[in-house]
Amino acid sequence: MEQRLYTAAGRRLLESGETPWQAYPRPRLRRDSFLNLNGRWQFAVSAGEAPPAVFDREILVPFCPESALSGVGERCPEGSFLFYRRAFSLPAGFVKDRVLLHLDGADYRLDCFLNGAFAGSHTGGYEGATFDVTGALAPGENELLVRVRDDLSDLAQPRGKQTKTPGGMWYTPVSGLWQPVWLESVPRRYIRRLKITCDLERAVVDTGDEELCGLVTVEDPDGPFTAPLERGRAVLRPARPRRWSPEEPFLYPIAIEAGEDRATSYFALRTITVEDTPGGPRLCLNGVPRFFHGVLDQGYWSDGLFTPADPACYRQDILAMKARGFNTLRKHIKVEPPLFYHACDELGMLVFQDMVSNGDYRYLRDTVLPNLGFQTRRDDSGMHPDPAARAAFLAGMAATVAALESHPCVVMWTIFNEGWGQFCSTDAYRALKALDPSRPVNTVSGWFRGGETDLDSRHVYFGPWDLWPGDKPLLLNEFGGLCLAEAGHLFRPDKRYGYGVCESRQALERAVLELYEKRVAPLVDRGLCGAVYTQLSDVEEEINGLVTCDRAVEKLPAAPLRTLAARLAARFAAAAGG
Repeated sequence: MEQRLYTAAGRRLLESGETPWQAYPRPRLRRDSFLNLNGRWQFAVSAGEAPPAVFDREILVPFCPESALSGVGERCPEGSFLFYRRAFSLPAGFVKDRVLLHLDGADYRLDCFLNGAFAGSHTGGYEGATFDVTGALAPGENELLVRVRDDLSDLAQPRGKQTKTPGGMWYTPVSGLWQPVWLESVPRRYIRRLKITCDLERAVVDTGDEELCGLVTVEDPDGPFTAPLERGRAVLRPARPRRWSPEEPFLYPIAIEAGEDRATSYFALRTITVEDTPGGPRLCLNGVPRFFHGVLDQGYWSDGLFTPADPACYRQDILAMKARGFNTLRKHIKVEPPLFYHACDELGMLVFQDMVSNGDYRYLRDTVLPNLGFQTRRDDSGMHPDPAARAAFLAGMAATVAALESHPCVVMWTIFNEGWGQFCSTDAYRALKALDPSRPVNTVSGWFRGGETDLDSRHVYFGPWDLWPGDKPLLLNEFGGLCLAEAGHLFRPDKRYGYGVCESRQALERAVLELYEKRVAPLVDRGLCGAVYTQLSDVEEEINGLVTCDRAVEKLPAAPLRTLAARLAARFAAAAGG
């Protein structure tokens, strides 16, 4: 039986009655024009494509109907159509030349209508859709209708940890709108995208539009400077470059003038490379070997599921992990809203980004046998054979790279996790490197290795621990998962899942520290480059988090974990020849 657990932010939101998610939703390309359409919408569920005659409920956008914060709080029938409707009026002076409607995340197939006119469609649950609705706008009040269909029986659909039968390491599915909905107005010719590529000396701003010209102004502590935007590109060279790192996450704000369009953004100077060192191959930040001390981050919340009550909750999680000495989050089989990555950029948290899995998962093949040592399997033909599923996965991968490639916090891509949906890994590696040659690619995390990759990535929960580096940097990309049940903070009090049980916070602290000291630290001496502990928070039945699913209880204190992090960093430096 599920128990409704609210985060402190969720309770504040419901008590205040305020419009949720009021922060500007796209910090990497920000304009003054912004109309937030989050809040209470009319809502209905139907078996057919036609809008129902009666909308019999309300829903709080941007929370999915399965979540408590939405006000609906129940699963929708499989394959049904979800209808959202609301009215809005544009403020005086809002319209420039064009009006764009943004739906930043809807799972999975979306159709949009404005004043009865078709505005556009989108397929994909983890990336946003933008429609030019200028021609459909009416003076005064406008009616927006959104139809979404989500069908988890379609194995081609990238779905991550969502399942029709939640339990264990599988979680409640998310349907419909789960990210902000908003409007902005732009001039006739405007910046449609902004790709920023950096090294340690310069940043290259690329709009992808060779007809755009203008000026970019950089806010440099040594004094602002400008660079021309020519043929849609600008090269920015600070006189005394400041590097971005977790210890000093320095960001350069920029303002872009392109014709009549005005926007702000930011960049950071940093590199992430694989280098040979005296102690073997290492993953290096800004040319310096670094131990990537991480936690697995599933991105689930007790009251909002995929969506926290407030984007400030991202900062709460990040700061809680930094206080414990962690410098890396592995964003696990989920792509977050832009405000998550912006918080990581600002606060200095490195991100290992997973792609979102799809296809056929089998417990025996993909979990049990590999944990018994059967970790070799060819993936060049027979694995994950459905061409539609392969195409959907690759499309989602390309969309993820396009959305996140300008964030300095993102330092690695992971394509496949534990064999789930794995196919032609060398081809996938090469496709991703063509999209983004600036970051290392972890082709296969866990097992079924064999194709091209930049890293050797292992998962160990039950042993053996005899890992030795080869010709690639070695990562322990999942381990741990020790459980502690905190009474009153359990999403499902009658069911508990994890990889080892502790009966008290003191016992959990001893077990976690012992696991690092006896198992992880010796691997660091051999050349291990990073370790990702499972996990940041409890997620539904899975109670192996460092904090509870409602973020109300921090199970482990900060001080001993911070001391542990310092010891690991020192051992890593010694092993790397530093």
